[in-house]
Amino acid sequence: MEPYKRVKREVKYKGTIVSMCQDTMEFPDGSLHAWDFIDHPGGAGVVAVLADGRILMVRQYRNALERETLELPAGGKGREEDSKICALRELEEETGYCAGKCELLTLVCTNVALMNEQIGVYLCTDLTRVSQHLDEGEYLNVEAYTLDELLSMIFSGKLQDAKTVCGILAYKAKYHSS
Repeated sequence: MEPYKRVKREVKYKGTIVSMCQDTMEFPDGSLHAWDFIDHPGGAGVVAVLADGRILMVRQYRNALERETLELPAGGKGREEDSKICALRELEEETGYCAGKCELLTLVCTNVALMNEQIGVYLCTDLTRVSQHLDEGEYLNVEAYTLDELLSMIFSGKLQDAKTVCGILAYKAKYHSS
C-alpha cells in the first residue's frame, strides 16, 4: 500500500497565531480528498512545583470555551524558539517565578486530526519569586494546589485542558508513582 501524500496546500486564512489550510491529499488508492489543516507554531507548559510541593496554576478566561479555566502556566512559542526557553519565559511572565531546574516531562500533540500544535510540558523546580510580566490584554490569577487536589479535579472532570491533564499525570507517574 502506498503512503498518503499531500499534493497541495492552500492557505485559506492567515491569522496572528494560526493559519487555516486546505490540503489536497492523495490516498493510497490514488483518490484525492480535501483535508482541513491548522498550522500552529506550538508552545510550552510548566508544572511549577513550589518548595512545599504545591503546584502553581493559572486561572484565566478562555474565549473558545466562554469561561474561566484552571491551567498550567503556558504560552505560545515563536516558530524557531526552543520550547524550554518558552517554558521558562512563560513561567516568569505568568506567575512571577524563575526556575533553578527545568526538565522536559512530556510532549503533547493537542489535536492530531486537525493541527500540528505540539506543546512541551516541563517540570520546573527550585523556584525563586521575581515579578510577574503579563502580556497586554492578559488577565489571570496565580493559585497553588497540592498534587492530590489537582488529581481529584482531573478525575472529576473539572480540569479539562489537555496540556494540564497530561502534565499533571506525567509528573505524578514520574515522581509520585506508588
